[in-house]
Amino acid sequence: MRSDPQPAPDGTRQGEYRPEAPLLDLAGWIADPVVPADFPRTELRWRNDRWAAAVGLAGLSDEAWVRHFGRFDPLPHTLPHPLALRYHGHQFRVYNPDIGDGRGFTFAQLRDADGRLLELGTKGSGQTPYSRTADGRLTLKGAVRELLATEMLEALGVDTSKTFSIVETGEQLWRGDEPSPTRSAVLVRLSRGHVRIGTFQRLAVLEQREHMAELVEYSLRIFPGPLPPADAPGRDEPAVILLHQVIERLADLAASWMVAGFVHGVLNTDNMNISGESFDYGPWRWLPRWDPGFTAAYFDQSGLYAFGRQPEALYWNCGQLAIALRMVAEAEPLRFALERFGPLYMASVRRRWLWRLGLESRGEERDGALVAASEAAMRETGMSPDAFFRQHRFGQAADGDLAEAMSGYEPAAEALSVDDVPPSLVIEEVERLWSSIADRDDWQPLFDTIGRIRNLGVRLGPAPPPAGSGPYQD
Repeated sequence: MRSDPQPAPDGTRQGEYRPEAPLLDLAGWIADPVVPADFPRTELRWRNDRWAAAVGLAGLSDEAWVRHFGRFDPLPHTLPHPLALRYHGHQFRVYNPDIGDGRGFTFAQLRDADGRLLELGTKGSGQTPYSRTADGRLTLKGAVRELLATEMLEALGVDTSKTFSIVETGEQLWRGDEPSPTRSAVLVRLSRGHVRIGTFQRLAVLEQREHMAELVEYSLRIFPGPLPPADAPGRDEPAVILLHQVIERLADLAASWMVAGFVHGVLNTDNMNISGESFDYGPWRWLPRWDPGFTAAYFDQSGLYAFGRQPEALYWNCGQLAIALRMVAEAEPLRFALERFGPLYMASVRRRWLWRLGLESRGEERDGALVAASEAAMRETGMSPDAFFRQHRFGQAADGDLAEAMSGYEPAAEALSVDDVPPSLVIEEVERLWSSIADRDDWQPLFDTIGRIRNLGVRLGPAPPPAGSGPYQD
């Protein structure tokens, strides 16, 4: 059983199947070929026809879909075999050289209707050279949670990976954080790529300067972005250009999580794509109320990755990328790039905050005061961000300091009203949706919730783009 609600218009353009495989140019030193697990059963539970249409795969029958995304028969004219990527990373600020794709691989590369190169990658597809003692599997609950996170974040304007497919695989898994044995699944995600900050860290530790330069060039080609500001030192150097672009993307990503009221939970450098996409969802949570100290992971006992510390975490991770890039660039241009993170982050918060309220900007000072007043109102009332943004859309229903901060704001010309009660993904609702599946194998509440989430995305419309610093590089 599967369902893919597609409220029209959803803004996703239909494209033709356009496979490519540029990752093969790096495969000899960035990845290892692996063999997918042979699952006892493959039952299709979810196919994302909206995004399948964008990459020319919506015409696949369910049988062919399972053959490719449950059994992993190669798609034509792209990667001939799965590739498990090699990388290192800081995990809770402790460097770990013994990681890599431990339960996933890159399966295909293809272009969407807008010409962007995208990748299909897996989670729960079996053991790899980097699995260590783990089984390489994913629980069905973990797959459902990732589906919910990606759909809600997409609706709220966050640049996120897309849950492309979920296939239940008929195994019984034992996990310490779920009642066991529990059901298994393999998930396929669609994203722009899986090159991480930790990918660069690995090359730096291994002193592979030539490969570092190749990875920088590949990243600039595959993930194009704007040039650094005109006054930036070293603005013509490839590694400097790349760091500026990653900082712009991750500053905006941090802002988008904060405006969404989302807590990722595990912001290690191996969880940071240089494409700027949010991905790799584990113990995430949505805020039940505005609380900077709220944590998602039970094992984050120090609150390192608490809600209010997410911008700091992404800035720290950008610093680790800068350290790795010292192999191929001077320190001063990289330091200049890092100093842009704070102002870019604040600008993105203001821009996204006004977008979610459906209001036109009144300038940096007024917009910043509105954000501060909004945060204070949520702390005082205990209101969740979802409820706050709906209640005060277009500047309505405000009183006291919030009303003063909102005075004089005009509705944005393109903004639509959000009349329905917004869907909620606080932990109690997530557990309710999972219980319907676990107890009665009833998937309809999940599909109904995804339909409501997609309707919210339609009403909000596209989020404002990150602040570009200049023209795109040639």
